[in-house]
Amino acid sequence: MPDPLVSLIVPVYNVAPYLPNCLDSIRAQTYPELEVLLVNDGSTDSSPEICRSYVQSDSRFRLIDKPNTGVSDSRNQALDQARGKYLQFLDSDDWLPSDATQLLVHSAETTGADLTLAHFYRVAGDRAAQRGHIKKEMVLTRQEFAGEMMKAPANYYYGVLWNKLYRRSIVEAHRLRFSAHVNWCEDFLFNLDYIEYVRLVSAIPKPVYYYRKREDSLVNANISLRRTVAMKRSTFNYYKELYQKLDLYEAQKAKVYGYLLSAATDGAVGPLAPKLDPPTA
Repeated sequence: MPDPLVSLIVPVYNVAPYLPNCLDSIRAQTYPELEVLLVNDGSTDSSPEICRSYVQSDSRFRLIDKPNTGVSDSRNQALDQARGKYLQFLDSDDWLPSDATQLLVHSAETTGADLTLAHFYRVAGDRAAQRGHIKKEMVLTRQEFAGEMMKAPANYYYGVLWNKLYRRSIVEAHRLRFSAHVNWCEDFLFNLDYIEYVRLVSAIPKPVYYYRKREDSLVNANISLRRTVAMKRSTFNYYKELYQKLDLYEAQKAKVYGYLLSAATDGAVGPLAPKLDPPTA
């Protein structure tokens, strides 16, 4: 049986210094059945030219050029064109270990999970640390996974896209897309929508991603306390609704409300991780 196709979606906006490292890590994947959707979001640096060079040298890469309408619209346009059985997401200033896609697909195929998630490396300069919340390899029901998520609801492990593998059939059956009206926590909202429709979740305690901590990124830009509180309240409504739909809200109300007090964390960088996996062209 042939390996299933994975659609790997990479929004690109003015990341020329980091982009070759990111794209080389995709080319170095041990899992070959990829279509790589690069979405140029109106970049004004050399990012489009870098993307085109990879498209010309590797037929698995495709470039979508568009005006600067934001990362949510970039991902949505890629979803409209994706053809894979699975969806994987990568931010263009980060990179993948060479076995990342292989690990995710193997777990999804052997367990039948609709969502697969794994640990990641959090990188700051030349220091890195492995991060992840579920410490053992296991398969969970949707309710069991929601129970685990209550323990650390604002942890990047649960909120982000890039340490996960999704079934495109679920995304398309329910027309799940990213909200263009939200520019913070849009990943988390997509995940909350998606979890509602999964049957099984597979957790693997192996890192599948190098997340680069950038002080100049939009995520790390100064955000007013008022805006932070407003966004917390907005996302909480989605979060609460998931637990209501799963019939877990009344019994776990106090834990659900704990989300409002939780602080977003990607884990502090501690001792040096194992040698970083450099991408190879």
